[in-house]
Amino acid sequence: MRVLLSSIGSRGDIQPILALALELRKLGHHGTLLAPPNFKAWVESFGIECLTVGPDVKKASSRMAQKSMPKPSKEQMRQLASHTVRQQFQASLAAARGHDLIVAGGALQTAARSVAEALEIPYVYAAYCPAALPSPDHPPPKMRTRIRSQSLPGLVNRWLWKRDERSWDYFFLHAVNEQRSELGLRPVRHVAQYVSTDTPWLAADPVLGPAAAYSSNMCVTQTGAWLLPDSSPLPDALEKFLAAGEPPVYFGFGSMVGSAQAGPMLVEVARALGRRAIVSQGWAELSCIDGRNDCISIGDVNHERLFGHVSAIVHHGGAGTTLAAARSGKPQVVVPHNYDQYYWARRVTKLRIGVSGPQAKDLTVDGLIKALRRCLEPGIAPAAQTLAFRIELYGARKAAERLVEQFADGIRAPARVWADG
Repeated sequence: MRVLLSSIGSRGDIQPILALALELRKLGHHGTLLAPPNFKAWVESFGIECLTVGPDVKKASSRMAQKSMPKPSKEQMRQLASHTVRQQFQASLAAARGHDLIVAGGALQTAARSVAEALEIPYVYAAYCPAALPSPDHPPPKMRTRIRSQSLPGLVNRWLWKRDERSWDYFFLHAVNEQRSELGLRPVRHVAQYVSTDTPWLAADPVLGPAAAYSSNMCVTQTGAWLLPDSSPLPDALEKFLAAGEPPVYFGFGSMVGSAQAGPMLVEVARALGRRAIVSQGWAELSCIDGRNDCISIGDVNHERLFGHVSAIVHHGGAGTTLAAARSGKPQVVVPHNYDQYYWARRVTKLRIGVSGPQAKDLTVDGLIKALRRCLEPGIAPAAQTLAFRIELYGARKAAERLVEQFADGIRAPARVWADG
């Protein structure tokens, strides 16, 4: 069985489907990734074929975060969305030929299901966070930069999801149906609803991110998170730093580029509490405040190996980093920037394995000191250690086995069509 695994976004979007591709390979099947070009070399270092779609997302994110860049108008954003849709259809159609199944991970998959429909092959949509699927239990994630509460009444959440659906349709529907027409397909009514299907998979840990109460016409399969094994050693300089004193605090905001000036602030926070600091550069290229030996700036490293050696983890709340922190059994502070990070901040607080810190746009030294001090209070570390043993480690293997069981025998059967969305 040949499976095309498609995702667009940051490393947190690509890493899970790479993990799934590796598990499919172990079962004797072939997985090809379709991902942004800046991940091609990394994916292929695992021996997995990688085709590319769209721009280098790291460079694009950095350009958008520059304060000198004027904020695009709504119509400009719509034009950009239309261009993105056309790129996706073109790349997805070319990549999918010769494959038996398409698995799409993440919300930005505007073309994958239509291409599967045109080629008459099955399609599976996977969300990485329970809050990425419509439910009265939570507001839609893209709204969360404006709506701070995660405990809104169900009626309010339903209204927000309807509003979110209209937003997706405003930006993407015309372009999607235009491309579908060129493939000889009927138009759909709602983009997000069509993309996610009524039988989505949920690649999230059932303890850290349990499935919500979804609508009766949606059947969600939760597999557990798709974890990528990493046996790479830590850099020598980092190993020496860890051995030179008490466990430091880790600070890292991953692919978030809006915190480029935060490096010195993070080191100042650690020093105020008498702690050493590790600052992960990330896409914002964070750096330390000076050359003193109580702090170190690092690039991408093995989180699985590093997090067990720190005293606390301060991060942006991406699904992958939140899970890695939970697996380490160390207390964490989530500084949410956007999308599903507010959901993960809430879950970390509710499970008492850490605290929700200030939002990125409200980040101050005093606010982060208070959050980190609460995180280091007695009670949180034991809870984090206990929860670490409950994390599901084999979600990617379970998902691969389910794909093989569900699709390998009748692989050429036409995909179920839901043309009116």
